[in-house]
Parts: sequence; structure tokens; C-alpha cells
Amino acid sequence: MMAGNSAEQGRSVTSKVVSLLDAFLPSARELSLNELADRTGLPLSTTYRLATQLVQWGGLERGAGGGYRIGLRLWEIGSLAAGGSTLQAAVSPFMQDLYDATHESVQLAIRSGHQALYIDKIAGPRSTPIAVRRAGRLPLHATGVGKVLLAHAPADFVEEFIEAGLRRYTAHTIVGSIPLRRTLAEIRRTGIGFAREELTLGSVSVAAPVFDASGSAVAAISLVLPSTTANLGRLAPAVRAVSLGASRDLRNRSMTMTKPTDQTH
Repeated sequence: MMAGNSAEQGRSVTSKVVSLLDAFLPSARELSLNELADRTGLPLSTTYRLATQLVQWGGLERGAGGGYRIGLRLWEIGSLAAGGSTLQAAVSPFMQDLYDATHESVQLAIRSGHQALYIDKIAGPRSTPIAVRRAGRLPLHATGVGKVLLAHAPADFVEEFIEAGLRRYTAHTIVGSIPLRRTLAEIRRTGIGFAREELTLGSVSVAAPVFDASGSAVAAISLVLPSTTANLGRLAPAVRAVSLGASRDLRNRSMTMTKPTDQTH
């Protein structure tokens, strides 16, 4: 313990903060205070102090399980990096095509914890109440993009999400585990997800997944429009076509980035 204290005292504040952030992995998205201390080798008191400061800044946030997870502020900063905007760069032209064809609000979201995080949008002239700002969050089970992301999430995550409880937002919100599982199965079968006034009365949406080179659904794209003018059945093929095009472009970009440089002369 004394050696650990000595080593800890020789570390800069920056290195301690970096070690906290480096502790998170795709397989460890939420860590308890004790787990953070174990992974970083920092005293529990130091870990708590730095984690609290990072939460206040937005670099970390408290998870549903009471632990810590990477916060939105780091995502916002990371999106400024040239290599960090690959998803938006791949999907943005297709979002514009979809908007040009429909003149309805187009949104792009990823899964962040138990919520859908909106990372890009094009607002239509008749923006509906459900439309959110960039970097806004909405529930997974009550939105089109959220259902699509949930349908392609790991089975254990889906069970955890359902067990946490399904909040009712309107009379149309799916709050039963069996109906929700049926809905998710249908989304996997058809590649399309719908939300009909399930979060906000008067708003409906149709969404489809965006897949990366590994076949994982890394995002979902949607049209959001007023329920009074909606014809989701007519719009669904267009959303699906756009998501397939965006997935293909994202795969091609990933393959280009990982292709080894030709060293022959």
C-alpha cells in the first residue's frame, strides 16, 4: 500500500485523469468507484475526487447502475476530430437526400446507455414536438430510432433495459415486455421501426439501422413528422434505402481506413 501511495504521488493530475478515462472499454462501459480505483491503481479518495470533478465537467456521468460511464462532453469533443466523424460523414449525404425527397425532419441517433443520443439532424419546415436538438437524448422504447437500436442491441442489454421498467409517455407507449419483444423481433425481420405517438402526441416516426463493417447496428436514421400528414407505409422504403446506402458507405470508409499502405516501389 505504501508503494502504491508513492507511485500515486509521482503521477501528474493529467495522467491520473487519463488513467480514469482509459479504464473504460467496450466490455466495461460502466464501472463502480471501486472498479475504477482497482483499474487505475489510484487511492479510493483520489478516484472519488477526480471522478466527481469529471462528472461536474461532463466527461463522466452516473450510470443507471450507480457507477460511472463516459459522458457526453467527451463525445462532443471527440466529434471534432477528423477520424471521429466517420459515421456522420458517411450518413450525412444520405440524410440530405432523404430530406430533399420528403422535406420532413431527418435524425441520426446512436445508443448511449438506456437512451437514444441524437448526433445529427436536419429540421424540416414542419418540425414536430418530438424533434430534438443535436446531442439530445430520448427513450429507446418510445422512439423509432430507439426501437431500432434496441432491436439490434445484445440480448442481455435488452433484458436489463426491460427489467429497469418501461415508462409510459402517452396512451400509445409500449410498456409491456411481451409486446415490446414482439416489436423488436419485427424490426429485426423487416429492417424498419415505427413510433406512432408513443413519446409525443401528434408525432410519428419511421427509422432504420445503419450497420458498420462488422455488421453491428451502430446508429439509426429516422424521419419524424406530424401524425396528421403521415403515411409511414409510403415513407418506410425510402428510409430503408437510405439506411442501406449509408451502411454501405460506412463499410467502404472503414475498409479504406484499415487497408494497409502499398510499400512497393
